[in-house]
Amino acid sequence: MNVLKLTAFAMLALALVLFTAGCTQQAAAPKITELRIGYQPSTHQMAEITAMEKGWWKEDLAPYGVVNVSDKVFPSGPPEMQAMLAGELDVAYVGAAPVLSALSTGLDAKIVAGVNSQGSDLVVSNDLDYKGPRSLAGKTIATFPPGSIQDTVLRNWLIKNNLTPDKDVFIKGMTPGDAVTAITAGKVDAIFLPTPSPSTVVNQGKGRIVVHSGEMYPNHTCCVLVVSGKLIREHPEIVRQIIKTNDRAVAFNLQNIDEAAAIYAKKTGANLADVKSSLQEWDGSWASDPNVIVEPVLDYAKIQYDLGYIKKSLTKEDIFDLSFYQKN
Repeated sequence: MNVLKLTAFAMLALALVLFTAGCTQQAAAPKITELRIGYQPSTHQMAEITAMEKGWWKEDLAPYGVVNVSDKVFPSGPPEMQAMLAGELDVAYVGAAPVLSALSTGLDAKIVAGVNSQGSDLVVSNDLDYKGPRSLAGKTIATFPPGSIQDTVLRNWLIKNNLTPDKDVFIKGMTPGDAVTAITAGKVDAIFLPTPSPSTVVNQGKGRIVVHSGEMYPNHTCCVLVVSGKLIREHPEIVRQIIKTNDRAVAFNLQNIDEAAAIYAKKTGANLADVKSSLQEWDGSWASDPNVIVEPVLDYAKIQYDLGYIKKSLTKEDIFDLSFYQKN
């Protein structure tokens, strides 16, 4: 009888093990074979372009079952975040400010690494006698659309200099191409854009750089690396590799700046001389560690809340997942 009881117990235990294993197998995340990356045509995000054109995204992610990596260019951060909200992107190189707007409206994603800091310039037309922020009173500045990094930094800087945006200084949201065309055609008095667009205007003899974004907001975060919540939850190993591949591309760009500029110019159609000039003139830097950008991004969240761009406060936990980044 004891033997029979023991046998029955063993069979029950075996059945439980098999059932648990079956449930675990069913619960396993489906393999991901395609990765979709969003980016913008700015030297801030050169790492994405270098990694794509060198084939490193596909090469580095192949061991994890990814067989196809595609990227899509966006003129600025707000439409890129709309695409991510619509489920069209898995990864985004994007300004930190548009991420906050998207997170506040339900985007399931987190910032997992930094991309760059600073690196935008205020360019005024040649006929504007700029002697400081007050010189902009009554003038029109073209920049990225509301909710972008450039729009946020510019408005905050104007307010700190006792100028009311859209009252004392008129701000027009534009794509970088449209903004460059507008200042060269005399349709606006100034532009505030990320590199290389400021160098394009300067090299055409249509304006001059008068303020770097680091002077408006010292050491401010600009672009960040965002991944979907689904990717974080189901494929953390892929998220870690994405950060490593970005770092690989940054290291290459720093050591091979002329080749990196040529890769960028070919991919985006930018003038190579403008790209090289921008990399000499900018006050930006590429950096991955997300720990050093927490405070600036939380500050953006406060600024955007004060500007009315987001309707609720966002916490560090709402915005970041710092668990993936590891210093080499």
